[in-house]
Parts: sequence; C-alpha cells; structure tokens
Amino acid sequence: MLALEGVTYRYAGAARPSLHEVDLSLAEGEVVGVVGASESGKSTLCLVASGLAPRATGGTLGGRLLLDGEDAAGRPMHELAGSVGICFQNPTTQLSGVTLTVYEEVAFGPMNLGVPRDEVIARTEAALDAVGILQLADREPSRISGGQMQLVAIAGLLAMGPRHLVLDEPTAQLDPFGTRLVSETVAALAAEGASILIAEQKTDLLARICTRVMVLEAGRVLFEGTPDDVFADPRLVGLGVPEPSAVRLGRALRVAGLDPSVAAGAAAR
Repeated sequence: MLALEGVTYRYAGAARPSLHEVDLSLAEGEVVGVVGASESGKSTLCLVASGLAPRATGGTLGGRLLLDGEDAAGRPMHELAGSVGICFQNPTTQLSGVTLTVYEEVAFGPMNLGVPRDEVIARTEAALDAVGILQLADREPSRISGGQMQLVAIAGLLAMGPRHLVLDEPTAQLDPFGTRLVSETVAALAAEGASILIAEQKTDLLARICTRVMVLEAGRVLFEGTPDDVFADPRLVGLGVPEPSAVRLGRALRVAGLDPSVAAGAAAR
C-alpha cells in the first residue's frame, strides 16, 4: 500500500504550500486518478508520492509518505526506487542520456539496482513488449520521436519492477495508439497487484482504468469518488477538467430526448 497522511508541502522559497493536508491511500491493485486545473498541485502530489519531494526538490514536507506501512522518510533513495517509480510527462527529463540503444536504456535502471544479469534481460524484454516497442530495441534513444521516447521511459520504469507506480501525465506526448498501450499496461499491472497513482488530462483514459478519481483544487482535495460519480459532477467544468466522451454523449442524448442507457446498450451490442 502507498499512503499519504496529512501531507502538506511547500517548495523552497514559496510563499505558501502547494499541497494542504492531503490524505491518500492506494491499496494493492488499485488505480487512482488525479485531475484538477493547472497549478492545482497534481505534479507536486506525484513528486511527494514518489519520494522525490522534498529529497530532490528541497522545500518542506509535513505529514508522512508510507510505503507498505513503512515511513519512507528514513529509507535511502536507491531503496525507494525499487519500491516506487515515477514517470514524468517530459521523457527527456527521465532518460539517462548515456546509453546507445533503447534496449540499454530500458535495462539501465535494473542494472543500477544490482538486479542479476539474466533477470535484467528478462525484465527488459518484458517491458519493451508491454509497451509495444520491441522493434525500437536497437535504435538510439535520442533519434526517436517524443512519443516513442515516452514509451521508452515507461518501459524503463516497468523494468525496475516497483510495486507502486506514480504517473504524471504519461500520455501527454502519445497518439491514440500509444495512449491505448499505456492504458492496457496500467490495467495489466494493477491486475498483478501494483498500486498506481496517475495524474492525467485524458479523462477518457481515467474513466476506463481507475477505481477512484481525486479532484484537486489549490493543493487541497476538493472531492473524490468513483469515475462515474466524479466525472458527472458539474463542478469539474469550472475547474477546466474535460469531461469524458461518454459524459458528453450522454448529455447530448438527453438533450435530444433519448435514453443514454438504451443507446449505450445498443452500442455495446
């Protein structure tokens, strides 16, 4: 389980905290989505949940980050990397920059964790396959597209084998096919028991894979609930959070005097 208890975080030099008294728990196999307006604290929440804030960012943290019931504050960073992994929306900040092939890039993380050679090979090939980029294995990381780089970064994260994943807009640079691959990968990892926190603007993706969705406003949890309940809440419109296509379609059908449930049933058939 990954949990935040009463977390308040303020960046160094900031006049006020970016997160205020946030409580969050992710059980095994649970996928929790995070939505909110720009500057609502989504990326900061991801940094805190991964253990990078305040270790790598500085600032002041109140409250606790717990990983499997253990306070993360006293654990070395290399130990945290084996327990919780984070994927950023900009892959250039995540790739090592020292490898010559995509295969080596994906293998870089587990090698630095001291994983045995045969297991590194198995993890690397499984991760490349999971995100559909086996064909890129021999390519140079700096000579592929931004979307492909993002898939490489995600594969590198998977190869490290963390039980907790924090994804900060992982599909921001991906086309619909790449987004679907990430969606399927997240669902498969959750089915295997991983707990996953994902901040995303693509609400269709969140509606498909999340068990819960949390809404942030000015660093505070405004409300949370099931995807159906959260995405039907009219408050989201004022926050600039796009509605999933199913919600927009349902509204259009009601305006037209049609029953959305009947239309959904017909579509499913």
